[in-house]
Amino acid sequence: MIANTYSTGYNRYPDAALTIRGLQVNRIQPAIDRTIAPASGVTRGMTRATTRATTRATTRDGQPISYNRAPAADLAPWIARFYFARIAAPSSHRLDCGLFNDTAFVRIQHGGAWRVETARGAIESGSGTLVFGPHSTRMKVQVTGDVLSFGFGLRPGAAHALTGVLVGDLVDRAVPCEDLGGRSAPWNAVAERIADPDFHPEDAFRALEDLLRKQINHLGARAPEAVTQRFELAAYIDPNIPVADFARDNGIEQRRLERIIKRDFGFTPKAVLRRARALDFASLLRGVADEAEAEALALRFYDQSHLIREFTALFGMSPRQFAQLPQPLMTSALENRQARRLEILDRLAPGAIRPWE
Repeated sequence: MIANTYSTGYNRYPDAALTIRGLQVNRIQPAIDRTIAPASGVTRGMTRATTRATTRATTRDGQPISYNRAPAADLAPWIARFYFARIAAPSSHRLDCGLFNDTAFVRIQHGGAWRVETARGAIESGSGTLVFGPHSTRMKVQVTGDVLSFGFGLRPGAAHALTGVLVGDLVDRAVPCEDLGGRSAPWNAVAERIADPDFHPEDAFRALEDLLRKQINHLGARAPEAVTQRFELAAYIDPNIPVADFARDNGIEQRRLERIIKRDFGFTPKAVLRRARALDFASLLRGVADEAEAEALALRFYDQSHLIREFTALFGMSPRQFAQLPQPLMTSALENRQARRLEILDRLAPGAIRPWE
């Protein structure tokens, strides 16, 4: 279907290209906003306990990334990933960026002035806790001043178990915790500890894990259905899998599968797979994917026009424009997702050096 060639030195970018159906897709260095300074990473060997997973503050080419890791095993059925992102910027500096997540996130913001373009209009906020639903397309985000955001992603099916809200009602929205019947004070209290000079992102993660355990035990929350978790894995392995084939292989009637996926993901199975394909390729463009699978990620698209059409429909810009626009928040979120994906696929050990570091 696609004739593909690939330069293994793509992380160095000069002369790197993908050729799809004989049409060359040039690879360019992702643009970086030099006005900001990454501050969330932890240099390897600098943690207070050698058992802690570590990550650098930037990718190999200097893009800010978050400190992120998988949850404790007892929380894994509900929680996808913990992240901690901190970027220093001049007080008047406005960061125009975006987010595109495939699952809901609870984000605790501390400092900075945030403006988010949601499906129900723009919202503005400062410090506080917001629940972001999964995205159908890139969500525009502006931040003025320093960026400090940490929190966790919810696995498909977990939003309803933990909040009582169907994830479909949260798609392309950012909702204050209180509007969903929750309390933001316990989450915000974790943020107040960040001023401690001995503070480490792991301190925040452990506090969040303790709060989540209490909530899960209080609610008696059930884990998401097994077929939901298997479909999540399938989207990571091969988002081109026909939905009918997945249903057959998992012994479930296709219409029932579609109802479950719509309930737990907020989207149809085809939409979930389409988004996964685009997110993986976006990670490649931003330099936060495993270069060893660059060819496989490109081969998921029929040809160059298909790639550009699909990518533009979801991200609101062409692949070239996406690479040429500084996008620290987007890149950090994509890196978080790719790290989780590679760990789930047993291609990256937790705490190991990631391909883009």
